[in-house]
Amino acid sequence: MFIYLCKKIAIPSNIQLRCVSWNKDQGFIACGGEDGLLKVLKLETQTDDTRLKGLAAPSNLSMNQALEGHSGAVQVVTWNEQYQKLTTSDQNGLIIVWMLYKGSWYEEMINNRNKSVVRGMSWNVDGQKICIVYEDGAVIVGSVDGNRIWGKELKGLQLSQVAWSPDSKVLIFGMANGEIHIYDSQGNFIVKLLLQCLINVTGAVSIVGIHWYSGTEGYVEPDCPCLAICLDNGRCQIMRHEHDENPVLLDTGINVVGIQWNYCGSVLAVAGSQMCPGQDKQINVVQFYTPFGEHLRTLKVPGKQMYAASWEGGGLRIALAVDSFIYFANIRPDYKWGYCCNTVVYAYTRPDRLEYCVVFWDTKNNEKYIKYVKSLISITTCGDFCILATKADESSLQYVLVLCNSIGTPLDSKYIDIDPLFVTMTKTHVIVASKEAFYIWQYRVAKKLTAMEINQVAPTRKEGRERIYHIDDETSITGDGSLDFSRAFSATKDAICCITASDKILIMGRESGKLHKYSLPNVSLLQNYQLNCRSYQLSLNCNSSRLAIIDITGILTFFDLETRIMDSTGQQVVGEEMKFERKDVWDMKWANDNPDLFAMMEKTRMYVFRNLDPEEPIQTSGYICNFENLEIKSVLLDEILKEPSQPNKDYMINFEIRSLRDSRSLIETVGIEDACTFIEENPHPRLWRLLAEAALQRLDLKTAEQAFVRCKDYQGIEFVKRLGNLQSESMKQAEVAAYFGRFEEAERMYLNMDRRDLAIDLRIKLGDWFRVLQLLKTGSGDADDALLEQAYNAIGDYFADRQKWMNAVQYYVQGRNQERLAECYYMLEDYDGLDKLANALPENNKLLPEIAHMFVTVGMCEQAVSAFLKCNQAKAAVETCIHLNQWNKAVELAKNHNMKEIGSLLAKYASHLLEKNKILEAIELYRKAHHFLDGAKLMFKIAEEEAKKRTKPLRVKKLYVLAALLIEDYHEQIKNTQRAKLKGKRSEATTALAGLLEEDASFSDNRIIDNAWRGAEAYHFFLLAQRQLYEGYVDAAMKTALHLRDYEDIIPSVEIYSLLALSACANRAFGTCSKAFIKLESLDMLTSEQRQQYEDLALEIFIKHSPKDGKKSDFDSIPEGGEGKLPTCIVTGRPIADYQFWMCGVCKHCAHEQDISNHNFCPLCHNPVG
Repeated sequence: MFIYLCKKIAIPSNIQLRCVSWNKDQGFIACGGEDGLLKVLKLETQTDDTRLKGLAAPSNLSMNQALEGHSGAVQVVTWNEQYQKLTTSDQNGLIIVWMLYKGSWYEEMINNRNKSVVRGMSWNVDGQKICIVYEDGAVIVGSVDGNRIWGKELKGLQLSQVAWSPDSKVLIFGMANGEIHIYDSQGNFIVKLLLQCLINVTGAVSIVGIHWYSGTEGYVEPDCPCLAICLDNGRCQIMRHEHDENPVLLDTGINVVGIQWNYCGSVLAVAGSQMCPGQDKQINVVQFYTPFGEHLRTLKVPGKQMYAASWEGGGLRIALAVDSFIYFANIRPDYKWGYCCNTVVYAYTRPDRLEYCVVFWDTKNNEKYIKYVKSLISITTCGDFCILATKADESSLQYVLVLCNSIGTPLDSKYIDIDPLFVTMTKTHVIVASKEAFYIWQYRVAKKLTAMEINQVAPTRKEGRERIYHIDDETSITGDGSLDFSRAFSATKDAICCITASDKILIMGRESGKLHKYSLPNVSLLQNYQLNCRSYQLSLNCNSSRLAIIDITGILTFFDLETRIMDSTGQQVVGEEMKFERKDVWDMKWANDNPDLFAMMEKTRMYVFRNLDPEEPIQTSGYICNFENLEIKSVLLDEILKEPSQPNKDYMINFEIRSLRDSRSLIETVGIEDACTFIEENPHPRLWRLLAEAALQRLDLKTAEQAFVRCKDYQGIEFVKRLGNLQSESMKQAEVAAYFGRFEEAERMYLNMDRRDLAIDLRIKLGDWFRVLQLLKTGSGDADDALLEQAYNAIGDYFADRQKWMNAVQYYVQGRNQERLAECYYMLEDYDGLDKLANALPENNKLLPEIAHMFVTVGMCEQAVSAFLKCNQAKAAVETCIHLNQWNKAVELAKNHNMKEIGSLLAKYASHLLEKNKILEAIELYRKAHHFLDGAKLMFKIAEEEAKKRTKPLRVKKLYVLAALLIEDYHEQIKNTQRAKLKGKRSEATTALAGLLEEDASFSDNRIIDNAWRGAEAYHFFLLAQRQLYEGYVDAAMKTALHLRDYEDIIPSVEIYSLLALSACANRAFGTCSKAFIKLESLDMLTSEQRQQYEDLALEIFIKHSPKDGKKSDFDSIPEGGEGKLPTCIVTGRPIADYQFWMCGVCKHCAHEQDISNHNFCPLCHNPVG
């Protein structure tokens, strides 16, 4: 940052001031002094010129009101910004609250304890409460409306300062003896604060300043110190919070009178006085520090005694109360900003985020791109790119360099271990320096390289892309420069303080005034120079012959790097300091195209120098972005950062230098010939271009051609030649109007000449197709159909590019652009429209495959297949069916188009699924492909495996039913195939017989086909018997269990006979029960223990009951098998002896009609009962 005194206001009658306070929101300045002096002033800028904004604008006192009410010296003034109130107190203890009414200040409330003097007053952040401390230890907290909230007497303590915490929960009291006490907001003592800055300090000290930044504008870093406490001996500590055990400690070396944070907590001003070295007198100074204790600047202020300092709301000015004057100093902050490729890049903090908000503002299109960056250190720009230097994270000590383009897209990044205090970049290199070392990164951007360069250069240059050097390491600096960061941390006695670089050389400035000059890109030390000052900012001109130096006091000097002179010893030395000096300089920029031209900012004036001769100054406070083509581009960052989220193009200002202004003036007033003479004496491509354009306007083609030749503008020369070939004067004028971008005028001229074709051509070149369409429709005669279609399609493209698909469709339909129409329908998800378009297209149209692929992506198989078949791509149609799992359709298509590979493909996919153990997916695949038998085999396999696992019988039954249903589908498929073969030749019976014969012929193993329902039956009766038993139908349960004897191959015998024994015992049919036990005891699968348990159980039953059935034994009545076996009712399990019964249409199983009438679905296969 840079600071300089800019204004002084004298208080009448030389009354000494004691205090000053600047209202941050409304801009009022209150100052109090001896003899009851209290004034409210307001500085306002009055200008209509957009260039004169901020500090450069003239400011006048719009308010100068003396407030009467105090009799003693006014010692404390404090503002309540939220409620527009001013609170003041004098040496007699009188407190007055003032309010603003109709543009003037009036007394609102008065209070006087008549006991002691007020030493401090502080409003909390929301302006609701004020805390007043008296010298005798009395504390009063009151509300904004004048009510007392609480009061307290702190016995034996002499108070001097008070501050609220940002959350209004804590009060900090400073004592005259140098102690700090912390209380809560209700006046309860919490703790006495240890002041680490007073360690090793002897003698009496007093607290002179406490300021706690409230965080309303965000913090410069997460966990940033914000509570500043300062003592009269110059010791100061800055804390993160009231319990911070590791505060930042400062020794300012001055006798402090007051401290204050700026509006965003980034700079702390410490005002006071110090002894002038070598003289026996005090001088007034203001020291400026960062929250981390880094010293930024020192401002010396004239006068005998400084009493107070107060920041303006925007942080660009500070008011100082000295003797009977208020001095104003302007601050030029070191914003984090840069300019690249018509883009201003700037960063600011927001209260709602911990990160910096970095804005990439494209000033040409007025578009902005926002990026949030944590712990941003600096922004550096060059050409089309910028470097963001940041901390990696809190835990590591690494830093990150992020290379971005002009819209904030990261292109590359590097992690480094040195602190990037100074960063500069050229078109090929980024150079970063800490105090001891510097790091060089040769960055590469893909678009800059051709394929040849990538192939040839990359291997050789890659090794040297990153290098690090220590500043004292002069001997080995030309060595390998390998990336060993351990060399970078060795201390140096002479630290680096600034750097700059061009494409050829790198300059390092050191605190002693020494300059090192290195060559680039190979980084070898070329020369050392010695300056008489400590550099703060360095800048090289466009041919690297001169170096501009701004030192820490703001003095600009120049150093000629190429001049050879003889020194006092007769030795020839290269480089000399030039006899040029300007004071209070805070920014400068060399012209990019002229080594002798530069612009500099001196206070609020911009000077342009040519060969060190100044032009007349321009009033502005802008930061210089770019100096090229005799034009200076400047940005009013102060104004932008008042509303950083809404940058205004008015804050970008272009200044023309004098030669450009003079040339333009000569052309306008005197004539082209005199202007030509002037430009020959002061040649510059920009001036020749100006002359060429002026000559074109007047159709002076000879002068225009000569001027274009002088500024090497080939297109301009070609344009002049083309003009020369035109016969009509009005045609020439129209062409010139178009050349200068006056297209409306050019079009009007063409239409007046009845050359609508040229007007249309002009609009086509400009891409203004809406106007082309208008011209085509409005003109007399028929419009060119091809051109009309082209216009419709171009407008369709315009809407499609902006994703306005509905609008695009309308124009593509008129332009008959089927390709783009298909794309629009697809984007709109209008698949009906897409289908209609596909149907409307002729066969084998090249668009059909694309439309088919669109249908495939959204799973619309039928439409996709239709489109593929229409363009004779049957294979693609089959692949689509396979991709969308429509195997039946795939098989059908393959058969219709004689494609052999479908079977192998199906088998391959099925085996792939089986390998991954996805058996159910494989079954579904076979089912969809109508390979029912293969699916059934797999389903039977699953059912058998599940049965072996002894899982739920209902689940096993369902699996058997599904397998049997697949077999039924298979039967139906065979029948249909035969029916198709023998169509119209034979009867139904013959067809069925032929189908069965084919089945027999095709499969040797018919067990699965013949007994498809056997497994389902077994588990159906097994479940039915148990359900009947549990429901108490023991006789029915026993009869059903007797049927299960036929299914010993499916259900384990032990389970069948256990169930039979149990149900027979419950039915008291002990004969049947006995036979079941005999069967159980004879089973081979039982262990001896299990067999013994059955024998014991049988003994226990048959000791009590005789092994005889109560009625005729069902064991004998129901045959175990054979030809004459009766069908079994699947509802009850009883044999069916009736002639009339119900039969299921799917599984062909029977039931008594009265039993099935209570069911809606077949109990076995779950088919609806018809």
